[in-house]
Amino acid sequence: MTAYVIAHLRDPAELHPQVLEYMERIQATMDPFSGRFVVHGGPVDVREGNWPGSVVILQFPSAENARNWYESAAYQEILPLRADHLAGEVIIVEGVGPDHDSAAMAAELRNGSGVRQPVTS
Repeated sequence: MTAYVIAHLRDPAELHPQVLEYMERIQATMDPFSGRFVVHGGPVDVREGNWPGSVVILQFPSAENARNWYESAAYQEILPLRADHLAGEVIIVEGVGPDHDSAAMAAELRNGSGVRQPVTS
């Protein structure tokens, strides 16, 4: 099942040069895991709530690929270039299949068989 890495990044007052280096190097760390950018900091049209910052969405063929990429030596080597200079949250979430039915999901949740627990590492 396709999985996504979603980063909510707070916009800094000034972009640190190491963040630019991170941007230059990240794709090479994703390639072995078939990762690609789906969203990369485009304008955010906030319709509900408050969204301070930008969003980045990466797509991987599976949650396993996404986790393996995030935990890889290559990515861990460049992670501080961003994390030390750009605050935010990063999550990995599985997508839904083409036959996803939100009404059926609601029914499962109503009867208690669809309770979902967060995955923590």
